[in-house]
Amino acid sequence: MAERTTIAGVRAWRPLLAPAQRWPLSTDLLIAVLSLTLTLLMWARQGMAMTSFTDVGTFVCAFVGNLALLWRRSHPLCTHYVVLAACVLVQLGSMSGGVFALTFSLYSVGRHAKESQDSMIAMAAAVLFVAADAFVISSASIGGTLAVIMAVALWYAGRRYRFRGEYLRLLEERAEHLERERSVDAERAVTAERTRIAREMHDIVAHQLSLMTVQAGAAKTVSKSDPEAAREAMAAVEKAGRQAVCEMRHLLGVLRPVSEEENGLDPQPGVGDLPALVREVGDVGPAVALTMDPTASALPARLQLTAYRIVQEALTNVIRHAGEGVAVDVAITRLEGMLLVAVRDDGRGGDITESSGHGLRGMRERVELIGGRFDAGRLANGGFQVRAELPVEPGAS
Repeated sequence: MAERTTIAGVRAWRPLLAPAQRWPLSTDLLIAVLSLTLTLLMWARQGMAMTSFTDVGTFVCAFVGNLALLWRRSHPLCTHYVVLAACVLVQLGSMSGGVFALTFSLYSVGRHAKESQDSMIAMAAAVLFVAADAFVISSASIGGTLAVIMAVALWYAGRRYRFRGEYLRLLEERAEHLERERSVDAERAVTAERTRIAREMHDIVAHQLSLMTVQAGAAKTVSKSDPEAAREAMAAVEKAGRQAVCEMRHLLGVLRPVSEEENGLDPQPGVGDLPALVREVGDVGPAVALTMDPTASALPARLQLTAYRIVQEALTNVIRHAGEGVAVDVAITRLEGMLLVAVRDDGRGGDITESSGHGLRGMRERVELIGGRFDAGRLANGGFQVRAELPVEPGAS
């Protein structure tokens, strides 16, 4: 909050500083002219009339010293030493009151010099000159003491303003960096959510379409010999299609904002829904045996959803690849700190690899997302096994 207040305060002053920042050369030219004018007015009050060669030389030195202010931003140290040399020559030549440009060069060497040591040396040289003029060449007075204090104060003001500017610049860069980080985090969150939705839709559509394909094929086969069985198969196709539409509607419903009154979405499936899934798959051909630990239904919803989707995708692969007359064993087992999900079949279908589709890759991503381990491959007897170890959070019942 303090950083925002500081940055807001600087931005409030920017309209006043904008002309000087937009036209720096014109601003420095105006400062040089003002400084030369003030110098001449000061000399006029001292009675300097420009009637001798010495007076003309003094004027030339003052003109060069004030003209050097045009480079006070880009070359602050060189400008300061040129102005200081002009002041020394004017003091030695005519014993006049000096050159007014020294006040601007002291501030500039504090404001624009990068190295603090070089800036302090330049300030010390100017203070030494002012002190010599005030206490050695002239008689000591309060005015001389104030001149020395003023020289140090001008340099210090410029230096503090430089440090403040650097600090504010760092604050603005940090604020911009945080804005970019928030933007990147938001993009990452959107990408992760899209990936999750794509994975869920793949599991839903692949499973239901596999069931619908098998049922439609069975209906086509028995349509002439057993119309009643064909009607039952098509009814199963309709049921699977409706269920797929319902699940996708539920999934995509989270993408639009709804009020509490409208939020009637059903919970995501869990291990308690596995018996219904097994019966649904068993109706289309494979004989599925389910063994489930009774305590698994009390696990966190995210863990249950992962287990359900793994079993769903594994059974989908059995329907698509394992062939006819397949026996499938599904086991959900609680180990110490782990939930073991294993789906094994004795089919003779072709090899399935992660490069052959999104199913196994999606299961691996699900498992690794919650810190588990995943393995899938053919068994020695020719069957296929999908195995996942899902970590159970400490304290989960």
